[in-house]
Amino acid sequence: MDAINSLFPSEKIVFQVPDAEIDYYPNFINTERATKYFSSLVKEVPWQHDSITVFGKTYPQPRLTALYGNEGKPYAYSNLIMHPHSWTPLLLEIKAEVEAICQVPFTTVLLNYYRDGKDSNGWHADDEKELGVNPVIASISLGASRRFHLQHNSSKAHKLQLTLTSGSLLVMQGTTQHFWKHQVPKTTKVIGPRINLTFRIIQ
Repeated sequence: MDAINSLFPSEKIVFQVPDAEIDYYPNFINTERATKYFSSLVKEVPWQHDSITVFGKTYPQPRLTALYGNEGKPYAYSNLIMHPHSWTPLLLEIKAEVEAICQVPFTTVLLNYYRDGKDSNGWHADDEKELGVNPVIASISLGASRRFHLQHNSSKAHKLQLTLTSGSLLVMQGTTQHFWKHQVPKTTKVIGPRINLTFRIIQ
């Protein structure tokens, strides 16, 4: 497992790994605001339960999803095309804070709602062609903490496992999506719901 390169308490953890730029901000949003955001999103977002096709097989996604973004910017993955809802004031507020850190103008946010430990997201990379070369993926976590795994595509020696806590921000950029895959695995532990917001640029 690769080591942490530098740690600034309550600020940023930078992971020293090959072919990637991965930064983690464990306390990006304070606990009070994170709890408020989570409650609002659970109630206000029109969550959908789509089916996806992977390796020729179609099955319901093990989580709920929603897409928000600029008009006319659909997002496609696993033979599923999602069309964005219009930005809400709450999502624009979070988006502005994330953009201040990443210094890029995000066009879209994909929300995932993990209802319990049975919900998951299998191994994948955010490398769809509409994301362009070296995309910046900024991920906000709200609610229950979940384990997050990353694995280098060609070297089993290079992997990361971290716990994404409520209010945290994970930023993956540079060549990360070309050389690494990631997942949120299932867990048999009794665990509460979690919402994940992944900001990205649809070109």
